[in-house]
Amino acid sequence: MGTYSVICFLFLTLPIIQSRAPVPDQTAARVPAVFAFGDSIVDAGNNNMLLTTAKCNFPPYGRDFTGHKATGRFSNGKIPTDFIASLLGVKELLPAYLDPEIKEQDLLTGVNFASGGAGFDNLTAEIPSVFSLWDQLEMFKEYKRKLEAIVGEERAANIVAESVCAIFAGSNDLMTTYFTTSIRALSYDLPSYIDFLLQATSSFVEELYNLGARRIGVAGVPPIGCAPAQRTLKGGIARDCVDAYNQASIKFNSELSMELERLATYHAGAKIIYIDVYNPVLELILHPSDYGFKEAKKGCCGTGLIEATILCNNLSPFTCPDATKYLFWDGFHPTERGYEILVTKISDQLPKLLN
Repeated sequence: MGTYSVICFLFLTLPIIQSRAPVPDQTAARVPAVFAFGDSIVDAGNNNMLLTTAKCNFPPYGRDFTGHKATGRFSNGKIPTDFIASLLGVKELLPAYLDPEIKEQDLLTGVNFASGGAGFDNLTAEIPSVFSLWDQLEMFKEYKRKLEAIVGEERAANIVAESVCAIFAGSNDLMTTYFTTSIRALSYDLPSYIDFLLQATSSFVEELYNLGARRIGVAGVPPIGCAPAQRTLKGGIARDCVDAYNQASIKFNSELSMELERLATYHAGAKIIYIDVYNPVLELILHPSDYGFKEAKKGCCGTGLIEATILCNNLSPFTCPDATKYLFWDGFHPTERGYEILVTKISDQLPKLLN
């Protein structure tokens, strides 16, 4: 079954929303809703619906989440989009769109379309058999139709236009599709592959705009060479950060920032911004003790050297008892505490979406 077919199947099996609850009071919120697109950094559980190894709906994931529930978030607790939705006064958690328990009010205040393992390059999502960014756009189109059925076409258009769309992607494209599997390296050198990614990113943002979005924030790529698993695989005996990977992140981010600035100028009625996460994350890695962390080179789960997804499980030995002392939860993803500090550090960039 192809990915799009899976999406259609999931939509057909989702509960049909028939009740017409009143629109929630959003007077305290700075925007009516938040929408998220991207990869495992912001996947809230959409991959639970797929046959893929890129999922984490089992312990110890979610260990520190409300009710100690493994929701499919790639962390021990909340993820960036939860903190962003809370920061903007919308709600405490941004649920996965494909959550079978999704409620009407969730649709009114925003949902999460992200899929762990995805990237701007469609091939990136094909490797682990997950939802591509373009599949996520199809979900967004379906979401809009559901929203229109609840509040009417005009109000639905206003909600989409006034809400924040947060995009977190690109890491898997560079880390997996280009460097680790080398699939794209067979056809592209790094500069040309980055150009390819930028064209895909630009097309994605344009399509979001065409679907009515007007407040779009695109996060850059973090220092991927400092992820615990990359230190283990490519960092030598000392497990240093992989400089070549980090330089790729820097180059991509620099050109992404310029491309988004161009798009913002072209679409004068929209707020399209670049969100720098590279420097805030690097700051946490280089000076962990300043933020209360005791460990920034290893993850909390298992040995902390490489475990992630199915390798991070209840049988993984040596899992740390207190994740708040660790910047990383597993071989690739930060802890809830790490994410909370990151969102605090990037919060001064978010007003650009609102003013």
